[in-house]
Amino acid sequence: MERRFVIEAVMIATYGQLLLPKRPVEYRIPYSTIMELYDMKDSPEPIMPEPEDDRHVKAKVAEMIQFFEDPFNKKKLERALLAPWRESPPLPINEHVTFIVVNAVENMQYGEVFDPIETELILTSLRLQCPILTDQIEFQDKAVQNSIPVLLYDIDDYEFALEEDVPTTDGYSQ
Repeated sequence: MERRFVIEAVMIATYGQLLLPKRPVEYRIPYSTIMELYDMKDSPEPIMPEPEDDRHVKAKVAEMIQFFEDPFNKKKLERALLAPWRESPPLPINEHVTFIVVNAVENMQYGEVFDPIETELILTSLRLQCPILTDQIEFQDKAVQNSIPVLLYDIDDYEFALEEDVPTTDGYSQ
């Protein structure tokens, strides 16, 4: 059975192991996080602390942008953008990884505590009943401190997250 996660696009560019899972994985990516890739690519600010790592990740960010700009994939993305909360058709990456872009809508429900991207991750997770995969410790801490009813996995726990069967609200495991 396929494992699903809500994730920011930059996390996939940053952590190459996310594209080589041991079982099928579907990443649900809020569209706004794809738009962030353009800012990161063109920004003089480093993404990673080490210059060599930063160059590598920026190259991966550029590859992701190219993937999403491919005419076939761009057409699929445009379908998702027609309505709030609409999802793109699956964008297969390899035999184990599929992207689905979600036209998430930030509604300020958590705007007092979380930034708009964090809010979209939370709302997408709640709406789709799948866990969030992130490396943002501060985001994880805020979610726990504010009793946000989502399941969060740290990137460092990715292998564990892949293996764990998480019951959804409808009683089925994913």
